[in-house]
Amino acid sequence: MPRKLYLYTFVAALGGFLFGFDTAVINGALPFFRDHFNLTGKLEGLAVSSAIFGCVAGALFIGIPGDKYGRRYMLRIMAVLFVISALGSGLATSIYEFMIFRVVGGLAIGGASVLSPMYISEISPPAYRGRLTITFQMSVVIGILVAFATDLALISTGVNNWRWMFISGAVPSLLFFVLLFFVGRSPRWLVKKGHYTEAEEVLRSLNPGEDISFLLEEIKSSINSDVADHLRHMFSKPYLRLMIIGILVGMFNQFTGIAVVMIYSSDIFRAAGFSTQSAILQTVIVGFTNLSFTIIAMFFIDRIGRKKMLLIGSIGMSIFLAVFSYIFFCDIRGFLPMIFMIAFVACFAFSQGAVVWVLFAEMFPNNIRAKGSSVGSFSHWVFYTLLLFVFPLIKKSFPDNRGIGYVFAFFAVITFTSFFFFRKYLVETKGKSLEELEKEIVK
Repeated sequence: MPRKLYLYTFVAALGGFLFGFDTAVINGALPFFRDHFNLTGKLEGLAVSSAIFGCVAGALFIGIPGDKYGRRYMLRIMAVLFVISALGSGLATSIYEFMIFRVVGGLAIGGASVLSPMYISEISPPAYRGRLTITFQMSVVIGILVAFATDLALISTGVNNWRWMFISGAVPSLLFFVLLFFVGRSPRWLVKKGHYTEAEEVLRSLNPGEDISFLLEEIKSSINSDVADHLRHMFSKPYLRLMIIGILVGMFNQFTGIAVVMIYSSDIFRAAGFSTQSAILQTVIVGFTNLSFTIIAMFFIDRIGRKKMLLIGSIGMSIFLAVFSYIFFCDIRGFLPMIFMIAFVACFAFSQGAVVWVLFAEMFPNNIRAKGSSVGSFSHWVFYTLLLFVFPLIKKSFPDNRGIGYVFAFFAVITFTSFFFFRKYLVETKGKSLEELEKEIVK
């Protein structure tokens, strides 16, 4: 692969790193800013989920400016929002000020969750598209792991430790902003805007040895300016079916319970009998597992395919979620909860964690890719927000750990249901150009 392809992929994937870092850094900070602001259960839920309200808006509305101004330009805007959020959250003087800056960060997360994997998929040759696009998810889990490790490293810095945890996110955000000036624009966006000469140059630099004239004509023929420019076509045939599938993929992804695990794992481990510092250490182990199995998935996604990985993961996650639920119903403490949580995270990372963002970037035709990816990501963040807000309320509604047990039993049932949905409605996308996929999917 050419060096430019590595560079462009790495820079775009930094959006995933910031996505992971910004969503997970609150995990270790939560016990400390909860005490600092003396939060009630409802305010805690709002504080934790405030960023996600921004994610919902960012994911939903990024498609139109992403189409108008380009993926690269809007990613620069997202980088600026990440910086503002990191500094503002860490320096907040009230819980409401804190929430406002977390919403700003959420806008950046939502936008990056759409634009980064889409940009990578649009610059990637078909044979490498799966493993290159999955670098976005790998960057997400690296960001989560680094956030957990940062929380652990800063835990002993005094009463303002939680402030430094948030402020530390400004460093990678600034790096992301600077590096975005060293990457080219998406060739498919350039074709859509009629910049054919620049598109040809980018395609040539990223696809050595390929027939660039053929690639360019294939992209041109796949674009209908009327469909690309008007929202009404998204919800009519032949695109309506894809929009519904995208929404359901986002829903099933969140109803695995991965958001609850990644954000509330320290609280869950404390419920299992661990101290606060030990619980945060367990979250680092969870983050490392997530990263390890995402790397493994990278080597398989272009070999065995997206659909088969989803089916394997759905069965594995269902089993471990059910066992995890049973453990909390029976109030079993010690290392068993950690073992089964790690097993669940491994199955998630290998399947839905690795595949879903790749699917959002691949499954929509050139005409509606930005808007379609926005809808799929919007669904993901809506259910993410719902779960983060509801979980602490359910947990506190029961005098013991049964609330956690009920939540994970629900996740087990829905995840098992997703197996049948994926098997019936998803099309395998490995090894095909985005334009070839369009001919197969849009019938």
